[in-house]
Amino acid sequence: MSRPAFIFLILIAASTSKEVLSADRPNVLLISIDDLNDWTGYLGGHPQAKTPNIDRLADRGTLFSNAHCQSPVCNPSRASMQTGRYPHTSGIYFLSPDLKQSPKLQNLDTLPERFAKHDYQTLAAGKIFHRQDQRFFQDYGGSMGGFGPRPETKISQPHGHPLWDWGAFPEQDEMMPDYKIAHWAVEKLNALPEDLKKPFFMGVGFYRPHVPMFAPKKWFDLFPKDQIKLPVVQAKDRDDLSDYAIALTNEKHVSPEHSWIVSAGQWEHAVQSYLASVAFADYCLGIVLDALDKSPHRDNTIIVLFSDHGFHLGEKQRWAKRTIWEDGTRVPLIVVDKRYAAGQITTKPAELLDVFPTLLELSGLPKDELQEGNSLVPLLKNPTANWDHPAISSFGKGNFAVRSEHFRYIQYLDGSEEFYDHREDPHEWKNLINKRAYTKIIKQHKAHIPLEQEDILPGNSTGHNAYKAASRFLEN
Repeated sequence: MSRPAFIFLILIAASTSKEVLSADRPNVLLISIDDLNDWTGYLGGHPQAKTPNIDRLADRGTLFSNAHCQSPVCNPSRASMQTGRYPHTSGIYFLSPDLKQSPKLQNLDTLPERFAKHDYQTLAAGKIFHRQDQRFFQDYGGSMGGFGPRPETKISQPHGHPLWDWGAFPEQDEMMPDYKIAHWAVEKLNALPEDLKKPFFMGVGFYRPHVPMFAPKKWFDLFPKDQIKLPVVQAKDRDDLSDYAIALTNEKHVSPEHSWIVSAGQWEHAVQSYLASVAFADYCLGIVLDALDKSPHRDNTIIVLFSDHGFHLGEKQRWAKRTIWEDGTRVPLIVVDKRYAAGQITTKPAELLDVFPTLLELSGLPKDELQEGNSLVPLLKNPTANWDHPAISSFGKGNFAVRSEHFRYIQYLDGSEEFYDHREDPHEWKNLINKRAYTKIIKQHKAHIPLEQEDILPGNSTGHNAYKAASRFLEN
């Protein structure tokens, strides 16, 4: 064989190999459920939670039962996850500014943009980013109405922020944006041919249970109000906190105060509304999973389900998000990949920041050495593997939580600290920071507080306001 002919055959073989490799690359289905805490079946955050579809997804993959967001606020959490950078690296700690206004992020690929550069077709609907998702996907189906329709008169909280309300509304599932988003995904999945020329990266972002906690009445009927079990609260839980810590977690927020919720007789109703909203979001998830299961792409699609942060419903006498306690940072995180065992649960700490490098590795794409998260593939292979990476969360510069497998350490800007042993105190009621028996462990956790922290980028948000209000206690 002549040399030119040999080279030609080599080129043909390489081209064929590349085509096979492209055809074999897995698809990605990224599913977000907005403001969902640990009130799911497997996570056990509330005994009455009904999430059969989240649970069946966990049965098919690996549940990270100790997963945490990098910030208990939508914008910084999603910006961090989608760029692979911590808030203390980007300077985006609160609801504003936009991720592209951060000098550290504006020239980085986001997760879908990276996949698009590697010849994936990217498409999404709903909320994957905090806003303007159309910038990041080749095909964006829209928000479908976002947080949804609202009644002419508020149902439960007559005053306050327009989004802060709860109750049975509207009448039909079809009127809810999440229902429309789910059926957009069904339509897209049905339209994708069996012999894809390009693998797909699809984002499906549900808005419930984010406020307003509205859902049709049939979802409320699953949780009779007179049978609602309230979160357990200890009256003196916060007595050992500094004035700064109390101010940071309490002041300048749009959510109602716990004292008002209780005095207005709305606690049971609000919990019922959250449970109903979660059940509805879970139903919408089921619509998408059923469509994927009926498609030819079921066995070659990686599924990742996550929420952007936790949510308080009276725990620690708090409502909503914006705290670096367990209820503020713990999130559902499930990864399904047919190449790894089903029904796995790992208690090792995981971060939403880890999703980006995990998906790169699972998809066979080049590793990004500059990303700050860690691929979770070792835990997919062995849920009990040695894992030296804690989960780090922040709410403003200088306020950090470090979560390991059994402990949570918190350090605030004023120097005050908290330390909890989750083996004995899952509600974080007993601050052990001054217990000598934990001195060595506390020191190990404290070592993970970042020494270099980017300044807070300018913005006008509730987080900015709370941070400024709390700062007055630093002057004393």
